[in-house]
Amino acid sequence: MALEFKITAKDSGNAARCGVITTEHGAFQTPAFMPVGTAATVKGVWPEQLRQMEYGCVLGNTYHLYLRPGHELIRRLGGLHKFMGWDRLILTDSGGFQVFSMSALRKVSDEAVSFRSHIDGSAHVLTPESVVEIQEALGSDLRMALDECVAYPAERAEVEDAVRRTTLWAARTIAARRLSDGGVLGIVQGGMFPDLRRRSVEEICAMPFDGFAIGGVSVGEGKELQREVVELTAPLLPAEKPRYLMGVGTPGDILFAVSRGVDLFDCVLPTRNARNGMMFTSKGPLTIKQARYREDPLPPDEQCPCPTCRTFSRAYLRHLFVQGEMLASMAMTVHNLFFYSLMMKRAREAISSGSYADFVKKFLDSGI
Repeated sequence: MALEFKITAKDSGNAARCGVITTEHGAFQTPAFMPVGTAATVKGVWPEQLRQMEYGCVLGNTYHLYLRPGHELIRRLGGLHKFMGWDRLILTDSGGFQVFSMSALRKVSDEAVSFRSHIDGSAHVLTPESVVEIQEALGSDLRMALDECVAYPAERAEVEDAVRRTTLWAARTIAARRLSDGGVLGIVQGGMFPDLRRRSVEEICAMPFDGFAIGGVSVGEGKELQREVVELTAPLLPAEKPRYLMGVGTPGDILFAVSRGVDLFDCVLPTRNARNGMMFTSKGPLTIKQARYREDPLPPDEQCPCPTCRTFSRAYLRHLFVQGEMLASMAMTVHNLFFYSLMMKRAREAISSGSYADFVKKFLDSGI
């Protein structure tokens, strides 16, 4: 079954919208946050816990799964869904961001990206065609085209070359597609240059992708520039297809982008911050290692109905964290992912009732 996207509601005061994405592995509502499961696992949680939190889609990463355990092994074992015990949707990133973040280990040409594994130093080559082949072997539902991501700051000539190469690779991605199940998303680049963003939108959106992503943000540019790029780019993407903001981010950044018409988000923030002892709460961030929580009998968030807040005190979680117990990371990860899921659910409800702006104001006034 090919990817289907249906818009179900629009907020009258801004560009926020609700929708449903459907593939053969089911459907999930947008706007949605997708937990990052780089190596075929969302760190610290079971798939059943993600289902209980009402997540409909998680991420895997082409680069990491290609290197270990290998896409052919996953194919032989029945595909990524069966391999990781997840029966809902999976989006696989192309691995482009991971490759391009290792500037000392890779070489880029119009034909391919040559790189050395961060694991053992072995030599590898990724092309737009091989990235499609790997993702089809994994059997993911949403697959990303290989693009060239440029860190900030960058000279205009470097960004312009990345836009050109991203378009070249996008066309090769379309031509390489062999399976009609799921969907393939093209990625818009252009750095912080408005005219290059517009050019990239025109070139990528002229191709028959099933959705479109805003790439090349959250790469060191800061919140103000990031939001300028989102505000410029999101309305230019086709309204009838899902829009995905890659690698963002904080609750405030996500809610801002939703108001500009973005549908999909991913970020390591809720899981990584949990492992470092930081929890998102209705009253703002809570850093559990602080001494003031040593004898605190309250739950992390008195307004939160998640299993962590219904079971553990701040004092106990601090004890676990200081001791280095793995339950600390697990419990705080469950809480943070629950927080993000509930935030998106309430955002969808607010859009449907035409009260999204009021919802965002109240949410951000809490100190998030």
